[in-house]
Amino acid sequence: MASKSWLTHLATLMLLVLTSRESVRCNGLTVDPPEDLVILDPGHLGYLEITWSLPASLINTPECPKLYQLEYFNTYKDSWTAVRTPQRTYSAQFDLMREVRVRVYTLLNGPCTNGTMIKSKNYTELVQKPPSTGVVGTAVQDFVCVYHNMKYMECTWGRSAKMPANSQQNLYFWHKELEHAEECSKYLIKNGVRSGCNFTGTPLPDFTDINFCVNGSSSQGPLKPTFTSLQIQNHVKPETVDKLHLKTGPDAQLEVHWDSPVGRIPGHCLEWEVEHNQEGPDGKIASEQILTKQMSLTLSSIHDKERHCFRVRSKLNKYCADKSFWSGWSHPTCHPAMSTNPHHESH
Repeated sequence: MASKSWLTHLATLMLLVLTSRESVRCNGLTVDPPEDLVILDPGHLGYLEITWSLPASLINTPECPKLYQLEYFNTYKDSWTAVRTPQRTYSAQFDLMREVRVRVYTLLNGPCTNGTMIKSKNYTELVQKPPSTGVVGTAVQDFVCVYHNMKYMECTWGRSAKMPANSQQNLYFWHKELEHAEECSKYLIKNGVRSGCNFTGTPLPDFTDINFCVNGSSSQGPLKPTFTSLQIQNHVKPETVDKLHLKTGPDAQLEVHWDSPVGRIPGHCLEWEVEHNQEGPDGKIASEQILTKQMSLTLSSIHDKERHCFRVRSKLNKYCADKSFWSGWSHPTCHPAMSTNPHHESH
């Protein structure tokens, strides 16, 4: 398939290599920057391999340990990331629709530097321009992945208004447990066209970067690809709470409690938002939202002429995930429960 072969043939991308000519001399030894800096794309949808070689001036210095300082522009964080390694290869994640920038220094230590760490004054840099292929304005919109109650994941997207008729979109994904990128095996169809992918039955590891690419073809040429990377534990949407329970207690107390949804999400990972609507004798409603880590809430000093309605939703807390989707709201439960609350609207 032409759209898939494009993923693994980035050799057509424009490369700009800048190798600085200056160097540092220490005890008569020249510390030059590395040579032969190369970015390799093994077809892992943005997980690129960076390689370089020892500068020729240091080949005959086995007594001096060499390190390398690699710096690359993290296109997902919009900042530079630096790592030091004794190896001459390193792999990192990039957004292939943005410029890839990598630079590397040589660091020298040992007897030839009197035990002092010396870094080359300059570096070798490689700049890889993003591809210009794809019909302008045809990239997918609003790409979102939701891991429903840690049971299965769905990724969905919208079509651009400039999308040519009869276009065919494809989703590919890759993570470190896969040898090669794989295509979605169960597409979601909306109005006769692909609008997402259901990963039911497809094992996806958590706390691991998963790379996605949505591309495609049309009568006007290939569609503009979209790349993204995520970890599924940060895209969990818990199940909606099935039912709330209300109980009156002594001293005009009202207790509301609920059960954690059945599933793989540990109870200690959830935090809750309770919406409380209080209707007074005059029909006016006061509303408040209460955040809690407990699965119960107690109100004191309620009055007979008041009506209290509650609903609850949950999401993963910061100790279990960097971010999370809120679950849907539970059905409202009221006290007294003789009639429904006409003023309560779901949103």
